[in-house]
Amino acid sequence: MHRRLLVAAIVLALFAPAHAQSLDAASTEALAAALKALQDPSARAAALSGNPQAGAVDQQIQAFAGGLTPDVYALAAQVFAELVRNTGGDVGRLSDAIDRARTDPSAFAAMLSPATLERLRELAVRLSDQRR
Repeated sequence: MHRRLLVAAIVLALFAPAHAQSLDAASTEALAAALKALQDPSARAAALSGNPQAGAVDQQIQAFAGGLTPDVYALAAQVFAELVRNTGGDVGRLSDAIDRARTDPSAFAAMLSPATLERLRELAVRLSDQRR
């Protein structure tokens, strides 16, 4: 489970709107663009084409998730939206939360809603089953 959470956090870090300090109009627009990039393959491809680091992470996700790649991105969008809401769009707090995922996945998971945690567990099982 922790590895999947880490992958999601990396994706979130790459797509996070770096200029947003709160959920003002620009932040709301950046959040919508980030969520679209996570959920829409053509929008994601456009975002990835301008960011070699994000492209490398995308390749790792595809290699790791295979046919479940869209599910990984959908979950990442859900986690990202929750983080933005929980941090009020504050980039510092958002970055801290993502850093926490890297160093303390359990504490990061405690920030997520029960529904998101359940979706994460279900995806982890499906990923595990896919590897067998």
